[in-house]
Amino acid sequence: MKKKLIISLLVMFAVLPLGAQQYKYEIGPSLGMTGYLGDANNGNLLKHPSFTIGGLFRYNHNSRWAFKANLNYANIRGDSEQDETWYPDGANYKFSSSLIDLGLTAEFNFLNFGRGPLYKKYKPISPYMVAGVGFVFAICNGGNQASFTIPIGIGVKYKFKDRLNLGFEFTMRKEFSDRIDGLSDLNGMKHSFAKNTDWYSFATFTVTYEFGKRCIKCNYIE
Repeated sequence: MKKKLIISLLVMFAVLPLGAQQYKYEIGPSLGMTGYLGDANNGNLLKHPSFTIGGLFRYNHNSRWAFKANLNYANIRGDSEQDETWYPDGANYKFSSSLIDLGLTAEFNFLNFGRGPLYKKYKPISPYMVAGVGFVFAICNGGNQASFTIPIGIGVKYKFKDRLNLGFEFTMRKEFSDRIDGLSDLNGMKHSFAKNTDWYSFATFTVTYEFGKRCIKCNYIE
């Protein structure tokens, strides 16, 4: 009797991955740290770290490609006092900006991420790269500034359970206005996109829950 029970359990666990359900969507929160490079800090991205909190929605097109929308509230800070750059007027510049950041990005998984039929060689963990377009609204020193951004970065996903994923992502965001820190043209040079010095970074941890079952017909997952 015990032998039959053990065999039954082994067969059940062996077959379980074959029947793993796949889902199209993910949603969840994110929390992490921000960095800044710009007029008030042009050397060390982590010199004046701050925080970001937000949420994301992801559409999993297949095991390799996903598309994500994220909305974050963040803070960035800078102080030129310890910088090696000398400005024409000899002044020091210090700021703190509140950001509302929206991003639309595409993700490419280096491995077939997920769980499913063994012949498809799914992996529960995968590194990925991410790039896209975005928009940021900044509040700094009593003024407001809006700008388009280009987010680009890398990350890693881990399928903790069938419908629960953990992730870590690091992205740099290049913004177009050169004014999210409230500073611009400090060296007397008119800024352009090529000369724009303002970048900010997000290093975030995420937890997402999957929903929206994929339609399965004739053992083919659409």
